[in-house]
Amino acid sequence: MDITIKGDKEFDDIPSLKSKALRINLNENIYGSFAEIGAGQETCRHFFRAGGASGTIAKAMSAYDKNFSDAIYGTEDDGRYVTEARLRKMLSHEMNLMEERITRDKNPDKIFFTYANTVATIDFAKQFKGHGWVGIRYQVEAGQDYNEIILHVRFKETDARLQQETLGTLGTNLIYGAFYKYNKPKSLLRYLYDHLDKDQLEIDTINFSGPVFQNIDNRLMSLQLVKNGMTDAVVFGPDGTNILPARIFYKKNILALRGSFRPVTKVNMAMYEKSLGMFVKENKVDKDKTVVVFEITLSNLRAEGKIDEQDFMDRADLLCSLGQTVMISNFQEYYKVVEYFSNFTKARMGLAMGVNNMVDIFDEKYYRHLSGGILEAFGKLFFKDLKVYLYPMLDPETGELLNSENLKVHPRMKELYKFFKYNGKVIDIEDYDTDIMNVFSREILQMIDNGDRGWEKMLPEGTADLIKDYRLFGYTRKPLRAISIKKRK
Repeated sequence: MDITIKGDKEFDDIPSLKSKALRINLNENIYGSFAEIGAGQETCRHFFRAGGASGTIAKAMSAYDKNFSDAIYGTEDDGRYVTEARLRKMLSHEMNLMEERITRDKNPDKIFFTYANTVATIDFAKQFKGHGWVGIRYQVEAGQDYNEIILHVRFKETDARLQQETLGTLGTNLIYGAFYKYNKPKSLLRYLYDHLDKDQLEIDTINFSGPVFQNIDNRLMSLQLVKNGMTDAVVFGPDGTNILPARIFYKKNILALRGSFRPVTKVNMAMYEKSLGMFVKENKVDKDKTVVVFEITLSNLRAEGKIDEQDFMDRADLLCSLGQTVMISNFQEYYKVVEYFSNFTKARMGLAMGVNNMVDIFDEKYYRHLSGGILEAFGKLFFKDLKVYLYPMLDPETGELLNSENLKVHPRMKELYKFFKYNGKVIDIEDYDTDIMNVFSREILQMIDNGDRGWEKMLPEGTADLIKDYRLFGYTRKPLRAISIKKRK
């Protein structure tokens, strides 16, 4: 299914934008339309300037006026224009027109595409930096079902003209990659930043679909976004689909639990259930507008030197099977998690954690890179409307129950800890089960690896069956994953 031009050869270096556009234009079979809203005809401009566009570009348009846009694509229930739903309507409408106006009997070899974006660039006051949805619907063989690549971007530049140029570069990279790098989706992701810098643009959501991407798990593509430094965090829901972080966190109360979840244990779920019960009883928390997210840091995924994608999928599958929303982040310190959530909400937030995690938070070595040290970090962590829900643990040496009253922080940190503790920022989870406090993920994993018995009772109901049925975490693993999370359900 590779699309080639006679006499063409692979580029040794990064091809220029003109070269990319020209390669598309000179392919006599590629034929499509451009629909760009909000930032001008920035992508299409590259293809017009490259030359040879008359055989490639069926139409280029910008329904910039809202009324005119509504007349073409219809109105949105929420009245917004820069949304994924709007982008999908644009792609569908333009492709339907293509199919209606270009008959297959006269053009049997044509492979159609529609590129679209709906974007809001930086506002005049420079308070809102801008964002947008970008996508392409296309074929790689004539008559084949359509493939789609849809992504969400956030601009980092503070000038509208620069943002427009950045969008044009991204769009050209996307179209080129869609046709010539679709068989290497991880490489395609990296090529989206050709001639761009990560200080210009953030890609925080991407989804692939269609026949050429049928074996692609979009959660792995999300992992690549964080791994490549294209974004700081990605989110996917219980059904395994990628979710725009702003969509799920906007103006919500957020309760976050950080862990390795390798695998998720009864302690993890008890911490979740008890902290959530306490969180929703807070005066400033609306139960109906509360989001719980299980967070795994990239540093945790790299615990053994490199990221094991299969191991990541095992963790994700178990959490999804339990109906949880999962976030993969590049935040090693807790204060960065809180700062990230603060981009989307001013409502009360909560962190649920164990005693050992709380002790780590008060370790100065994690804040040496900050000019203000641990005081700066704690100013960012607790300045917001945040509470920590602390799950107790048994001291492995003495068997003593450790909670907020007797946990041991460094002597220099005692007064700082007391300040936050006695100002109501740290709250003990008092409804706990001492019978499961000696359950640790690392020990369960070792038992699975050794082929030992008894680990099943340490996991939430049904979780052990999933591990056995689908050979997760090295449990006599099959060569290939036999089933997806959706099929499991």
